Amino acid sequence: MGIASRIFGEKKTGLTEGYIDLEKYIESKKEEETPAKMYVKVGEIQRYEDLKNFTDQVYGGNILILDFSPIAEEEVILKRITNELKKMANDIDGDIAGIGNNLMIISPSGVKIDRRKIRGKYA
Repeated sequence: MGIASRIFGEKKTGLTEGYIDLEKYIESKKEEETPAKMYVKVGEIQRYEDLKNFTDQVYGGNILILDFSPIAEEEVILKRITNELKKMANDIDGDIAGIGNNLMIISPSGVKIDRRKIRGKYA
């Protein structure tokens, strides 16, 4: 036993003792995850023809937050898309509401949107 080992102690052979490999932990967690029954999807609509992709999400039981800012200046197209989404929400007993200036949320059957804002204590 040399001077260094007396001062610093014996050299440990198990360098990974007490060490958790996070990559292995994350990989094992992904395998264990079960799919959710419902997802919150975020989309951006750029033209009327994109509407089918978004309605399929809602018909599939997901909540959709839709950004329509690319077409916000095109009133005729925006009104047409909004009317189609309202009909779809009505057909499936879902709900639709605007959020801010360029967002709307569309929910599937059984999910209603509360339009009252929740404010902080000092708001």
